[in-house]
Amino acid sequence: MCDCLPRRSVVLDKLRSGRKALSFKTNFSCARATELAALAGFDCVWLCGEHVPMDNSEMEKQILAAKTRNCDTIVRVPKGSYSDFIRPLEADATGIMIPHLMSADEAREIVRKTRFHPLGRRPVDGGNADGLFCRLPLRDYLRFMNENRMIVVQIEDPEPLAELEEICQVPGIDMIFFGPGDFSHALGIPGELDSPEVNRARRRIAETAHKHGKFAGTTCSMENMKAYFQLGYDFLNCGSDVSAMNDYCDRIMKLFRN
Repeated sequence: MCDCLPRRSVVLDKLRSGRKALSFKTNFSCARATELAALAGFDCVWLCGEHVPMDNSEMEKQILAAKTRNCDTIVRVPKGSYSDFIRPLEADATGIMIPHLMSADEAREIVRKTRFHPLGRRPVDGGNADGLFCRLPLRDYLRFMNENRMIVVQIEDPEPLAELEEICQVPGIDMIFFGPGDFSHALGIPGELDSPEVNRARRRIAETAHKHGKFAGTTCSMENMKAYFQLGYDFLNCGSDVSAMNDYCDRIMKLFRN
């Protein structure tokens, strides 16, 4: 056994002290891209296992790259078995994000799968990076993971708004994350991220999350970052590696063609 503890969450520590946090999304499945974002000073790097063809070995390398720079990682998981949910946590990701939450019952089932006693029934191992490879006493491991790892659920559809109050009261959920892209798609107005319907949902989610002691997160651009923080959002993702490279390459080619 050893006296050390796993790394605390930069994001949770900031949010719990009333400060804001900023994330950067990667699609390249590349540890170097993750470390670049961490070196720039982002609090968190968002790794995507929902849309990106990322295997577990690539995910582990990205998590390690972020940790070397004291940067959090949140892995958006595929909606599969409990193993899909807990594998990023056991690789010592700082949190997971579950897409397209549809009901309060689903939120409670997520907690059951991803939180240890007394909140849930997450299967216990401890022999991975999050448990310092069995160097943490079991009770310390369970308590530390429950207190210092994030469970984030995404509201990306209009249906769960009917149960939003109940969803925001589920113990073990840390953050309610609004996904405006899919939400606009579900409304039949894809890409209209500032439509009245999307703006109403954006505002309501932040207000309801705070009402019940949850953090609120969403995506933003550089142009609306300040406005969304002022709206009450605690955690924003701004930018991605693919958008950054597209912009840089386009500017070079424009200069060349001119």
